[in-house]
Amino acid sequence: MKKALLLLLLSTHCILFAQTNPAITSWLQNTTGITGRHYVSGNPTPIIDAVAANVQSVQYNTTYSYVSATGIPAYITGPFQGGNPSLATAQNKIFRIPLTATQNTGTATATTGGNIGVFINGVALFDYRDGVAWNNTTNALCGGPGNPPCAGGPMTTQAWNRDAIPAERDGFDCAKAHPAMGNYHHHQNPSAFNLDLQVVSTICDAYPSDGLYVINPTVHSPLLGFAYDGFPIYGAYGYTNVDGTGAIARMKSSYQLRTNTSRTNGPAVGGTYFNGYFREDYEYAAHSTDPTYLDVHNGRFCITPEYPVGIYCYFTTVDANHNSAYPYVVGPTFYGNVAVTTVTSVPAGTTTFVLANADFNLSNLNIKIYPNPAQDFIAIQSDMIEDNLDVSLIDELGKVIQTNKILQGSTLSIIDLTTVYNGIYFVKIASGKDDKTFKIIVTK
Repeated sequence: MKKALLLLLLSTHCILFAQTNPAITSWLQNTTGITGRHYVSGNPTPIIDAVAANVQSVQYNTTYSYVSATGIPAYITGPFQGGNPSLATAQNKIFRIPLTATQNTGTATATTGGNIGVFINGVALFDYRDGVAWNNTTNALCGGPGNPPCAGGPMTTQAWNRDAIPAERDGFDCAKAHPAMGNYHHHQNPSAFNLDLQVVSTICDAYPSDGLYVINPTVHSPLLGFAYDGFPIYGAYGYTNVDGTGAIARMKSSYQLRTNTSRTNGPAVGGTYFNGYFREDYEYAAHSTDPTYLDVHNGRFCITPEYPVGIYCYFTTVDANHNSAYPYVVGPTFYGNVAVTTVTSVPAGTTTFVLANADFNLSNLNIKIYPNPAQDFIAIQSDMIEDNLDVSLIDELGKVIQTNKILQGSTLSIIDLTTVYNGIYFVKIASGKDDKTFKIIVTK
C-alpha cells in the first residue's frame, strides 16, 4: 500500500512539474503538420517545403527535457542576399535542456561561434560573430566566404572579430536571420524588420514575412527560448523592477561604443570599418541604479509570467527604435553553467508532453492587436495555438476586405493597410470552434 501511494505521489509530482516547468511547456509543437516555406531571390511567391516546421516532440524526465526539432520555423525564410548561396535546411536535432539551470560561480564561459541557444520554435541562436576577423599580418579580413582562413580556425577569437549584425544586414531575411551551411539561425531579436520603429532593411517589402514575435511595449514580452546554460530568453520588454513590479520597460544593453579613433593591431576607424563593425568596439558600462540596464551577460534576475518566483533571464536587446543592440541576446559570456547539448536519441523512461487542447478557446490566447489607431499595418499576435486561426479585416458595412491567417507556430499575422482608407474597421479572429472580433481605427 505504501509503495503504491509513493508511486502515485511521484506520478502526480511529475505531472504537475510538466504542467508548470517552462522548459517543458513553452515549445511551439507542430500539431497541424505545417511545413517550412522559403523565398528565392526574384520570386515573391514562397515555395512550400516538404519539411515539418517548429518542434516535433517534447519528452522529459526529472532532470531534462528532450526537444526534437527540425530548426525550420513556420514563418517564411529567405531570400538570403549578399552572396549567401545557402538555404535553410532541416537540422533534425534533439536538444537536451536542463529543467533546473545553475549559476556559474567561477570564471564565466565565453559564448562561441555556432549554436549558443534555441528558440521555442527550434530555431538556433548564434552570438554576435560571423566567423570573420581582422588579420593584422595581412591587414585584411580573414575567415568567412571569400576571405583566407584565420589563424587557428574560422571561429577562433581574434583581436578584432566582426559583428554580424551590421556587417551582414544585407544577407538577413525579413525575420532577421540567415543560414550557415543550412543551419538557419538568429543572431538577434527574432522579430521582422518592417515592424521596427526605424526600418533599417527593406527586405520585407519584396519578400513579406514575420518572425517569432512582435515587440509590444505595453506588455511583458513572451518567453522566446533558452540559452545553452538553460536560462530563459525573453524579448525586449519586461517589468521595470526585478521583483516583478513597476511599469513595462525596455530592457537595455549596458554595452556602449568606445570613443576610439584607431584600433591597436586593427584597421583605422572609419569608412567600411566604422565604430561598431567589430565586437571589440564595445565596452561594458555598469548602471547600478537603473534596474532596466542588464548585466555583463545581457541579463538579470527577474520575475516573469512563466517564472513567478523569479529566475535569471536574458533579453533580446534593442535600442529606442527597436533596432538590435549589442550584445543582442546572450553574451559575450554565459551567466550559468553551459549544460544544453544535442543528443542522438531520447533515453528510456521519459514522458511525452502532450499539448492539452480540450479547453482551447480564443479567450485563452491573449490576442493583441497593435498599433491601434493604425496607419501602415496592424499586427495580430496570439499565444501558442494548437491550430491555425483565420483573420479577417471587415469594414463598417460588414464587407470583408482582407483575409489572412495565424499559422500554428508563427503566433503572428500582419495586415497591410496601404490601400485601406481612414475609418473604423473590425478584425475577426476565428478558429473552428469560436470567433472573436476587435475594433480598430485606421488614421493616416
